[in-house]
Amino acid sequence: MKMDAQHRHRSLYKGTTPPWKETFRKRCVDRLKNSRSRLLDRYRQAGERPLVGGSGASMLVQEVMEEEWSVLQSEARGLPSLLRPQGLTEMFSVMTEYDELAVLEEIQQELMSQEMSIIEEYERNLQFEEQFISSVVEGMDENHIICPICHTNNLNINSHFISCSCGLYINTKTRDITPDVLRYLLESKVSEHTEDCLHNPLFFVAPNIDSSPNLMISCQVCDYLSIVL
Repeated sequence: MKMDAQHRHRSLYKGTTPPWKETFRKRCVDRLKNSRSRLLDRYRQAGERPLVGGSGASMLVQEVMEEEWSVLQSEARGLPSLLRPQGLTEMFSVMTEYDELAVLEEIQQELMSQEMSIIEEYERNLQFEEQFISSVVEGMDENHIICPICHTNNLNINSHFISCSCGLYINTKTRDITPDVLRYLLESKVSEHTEDCLHNPLFFVAPNIDSSPNLMISCQVCDYLSIVL
C-alpha cells in the first residue's frame, strides 16, 4: 500500500511543477533572511565560510530547509518526512525518482547563493569598517583625523570647534572634545552600526535649533540614526 501511494504521488506530479514549490521556496528564503544574525554569528565564530552538510548545502541552509519542510509537511499530508537521522540528505535520496528532486536542488542552490551574498556583503562592510577605522587612526601621532564626510581632508580640531575645508563645522567650545575623544566616538558608532547591518553608513551634519549643529551617522538601508557629536 505504501509503495502504491508513492507511485501515485510520483505519477501525479511527474513532469509538472510541484504545488508546494513556491510556498516552500518563499518560506525558506524568508527564514534564511531572518536567520542572518545566526549565520553571521557562526561565521564569526568559525572564521571561515559555512560548513557543508551531507546534502552539499551549508549547515544553516540544511537547517532552514528541514525546518520549513517540517512546517509544510504538517500542513500537507503525504510529503516525505525530513525528521530522520539523515534529514535533508535522506530526503534527496528518497526523491531520486521524483521531479521534486530537481525542485529541491533548485531551491537549495538559491538559498546557498543568498547565503554567500550575505557573507560577502558582511565581508565588504567589515573591510570598509577596517579601512575607515584605519583612516581614522592614521596619523595618530600628529593628532590628525580624516574627515568622516569627505574622507579626504584632515579635520581641524581645537578647543572651540571642529572643521573641515569641505564645509563641516561644529562648535565644541563647551564640550571639551579632543582628538582622542572624537576618534573614540567615530569608531564606536561605526562598530555599533556594523553589529546589525551590512551596509555602509554615511556621516552628515544636522542643524540643531537649541545649539550648534550635530555630526550624525545614518544608514538608508536599516534606518540606523545616531548622534556622534
